[in-house]
Amino acid sequence: MTLDDGFYEVPRGRVATVVTHLEMRAPAPLRPCAPPEGCELRRIEAPEAEWYRNLFVRVGGMDWLWFSRLRMPEAQLLGILRDPKVQVFALEKDGRAEGLLELDFRAAGECELAFFGVSAALLGTTAGRFLMNHAIGAAFAGDIARLHVHTCTLDHPRALGFYLRSGFEATRQQVEVQPDPRLTGDLPESAAPQVPIFR
Repeated sequence: MTLDDGFYEVPRGRVATVVTHLEMRAPAPLRPCAPPEGCELRRIEAPEAEWYRNLFVRVGGMDWLWFSRLRMPEAQLLGILRDPKVQVFALEKDGRAEGLLELDFRAAGECELAFFGVSAALLGTTAGRFLMNHAIGAAFAGDIARLHVHTCTLDHPRALGFYLRSGFEATRQQVEVQPDPRLTGDLPESAAPQVPIFR
């Protein structure tokens, strides 16, 4: 589809975002750092849906309107999370999960950095860099040719720059329009107050 230059109306009840796709074809040099004080990275072998969704919302839902895994039927979600080619990690601070790393190896020869982020409790620490170092190492240990991720204009405003500094290269952009998760009941209306609701 070809779009003419200019502005386009977004239907009421929906949110629009610009999505940037990025990839890494060889492991980038790591930016060494220690884990944040009191933190430990742990692989979650068989995540429960309730545990995962709780962490998903705390990391990305309330501040950045992550909603895709909230709309997914539980059986479908568990089918992904418990697939032997999907790795889920939690960055725990004082025993509570505050960071999420999900690596998806289901496509041959590549790995998707499916979900990546930390809760407000770890923003401004070394947590993101620590998680990314682990993500790059674990992904390319799987004998892949490509690690890829996407971020959007609803994410943390420093997310795109972080991925570029981590060694990813931006490859393309898309515009995504979806029902506003605060109007569908997937997230409370108080989520992401910086994004206006258009009823």
